[in-house]
Amino acid sequence: MAKVKSFYVCSECGYESAKWYGKCPQCGEWNTMEEQTPVAVGKKGSTAKASVAVASVKKLSEISSDIEKRLLTGTSEFDRVLGGGIVEGSLILLSGDPGIGKSTILLQICQKLGQSHTVLYISGEESARQIKLRANRLGVDTDNLFILAETDVATIVETIKIEKPDMVIIDSIQTMMIDDVSSNAGSVTQVRECTNIFMHLAKSLGIPIFIVGHVNKDGAIAGPKVLEHIVDTVLYFEGERNYSYRILRSAKNRFGSTNEIGVFEMTQEGLKEVQNPSLLMLSGRPKNTSGTCVACTMEGSRPILAEVQGLVTASGFGTPRRMSTGYDYNRMSMIIAVLEKRAGYFFNGMDAYLNVVGGLKLYEPAADLTVALALLSSLKDVVVNDSTLAFGEIGLAGEIRAVNNCEQRIQEAQRLGFTKCVIPFHNYKSLSKELKASVDIIPVRTIRAALEAVTE
Repeated sequence: MAKVKSFYVCSECGYESAKWYGKCPQCGEWNTMEEQTPVAVGKKGSTAKASVAVASVKKLSEISSDIEKRLLTGTSEFDRVLGGGIVEGSLILLSGDPGIGKSTILLQICQKLGQSHTVLYISGEESARQIKLRANRLGVDTDNLFILAETDVATIVETIKIEKPDMVIIDSIQTMMIDDVSSNAGSVTQVRECTNIFMHLAKSLGIPIFIVGHVNKDGAIAGPKVLEHIVDTVLYFEGERNYSYRILRSAKNRFGSTNEIGVFEMTQEGLKEVQNPSLLMLSGRPKNTSGTCVACTMEGSRPILAEVQGLVTASGFGTPRRMSTGYDYNRMSMIIAVLEKRAGYFFNGMDAYLNVVGGLKLYEPAADLTVALALLSSLKDVVVNDSTLAFGEIGLAGEIRAVNNCEQRIQEAQRLGFTKCVIPFHNYKSLSKELKASVDIIPVRTIRAALEAVTE
């Protein structure tokens, strides 16, 4: 009998190799290569070829273009992130840190969907009694919610085919197992094969399936990267433990826009949606204090205002310290270098700290001007006007470059009571006359002009 040749798979990135490595050649992680045995398919030595059915093809004009049916969750913030609701037959991956609220928000959705649809909640981590206790705490008492504590994928698939629920929740994919795969639950092979089975099941039966995924120490989804390519939608549940609100972010969506976010607040009764996140981010903002400025960032189709605070102080060490929270550290260092080289503001021998209040993360380059003004305000110890908002991208030559959705950002600032907006010069021409008349808009070309405008 021939010996079955095993192979090795990296548990972090999914890299496959015929031999074992202490360090993964692809991702560079140590001690992540796990031994796997290939699944035997068919009888050994069999040369008979099974008959292959011919697939039918259609012209593009013959395919129906009707709008896809969506299930509304009853939570507008969640529906917004999904692009207007849950599409039938879609496979949705929800990931986040432990205890962030993934199971909580899914159980609350079951309560609202259970009014007119049946939901099957499959848990591989908790017993049915544990789910019942959490449901009582959250006030979930719908009769259309069914619980199954199971980890065997074959049993789960047969149960779904028999019950035919309107929606299925798998909590979590790292606990699911296929008996034919000779590896432990949570391994790269198990996660990939289980997700493939659920994907085919969702498409064939037209049942939307939510999959809860764990994250590793770097914050990325645990398992192979191909997991994110298989599913239709990837949702990240973000938030700091020290803050009460959570952010649901869409990183991939085949049925809607990406980078859309929904904001929730964690309470004793569960997660509550926040209709006006900008007002929440700006609550408690200090008045007449240097080192603070307000940014307007676009999260999908929604403008959100956030307070950026900077602190520049004399360093007690030979090498100045730089620290950034909620903003990319390397980009902050680049902005400081531009301020020194192009604008003549020197941070040599000064510690620089930057913080986006509330735990929000700013990824958009439009926040560059706000970050620069917050740092300069602290460095010069001058106060930025409380009713002033600024946004714009900073180039390496020290110029303020144009950003998108300028008019929408100004309208959001006006709605929240801001009377002065400092914007890139090249955005000013495209604004409507009505908007120019209602808000004091100051177009700027350089950092120095922006600082003079906000400190008048």
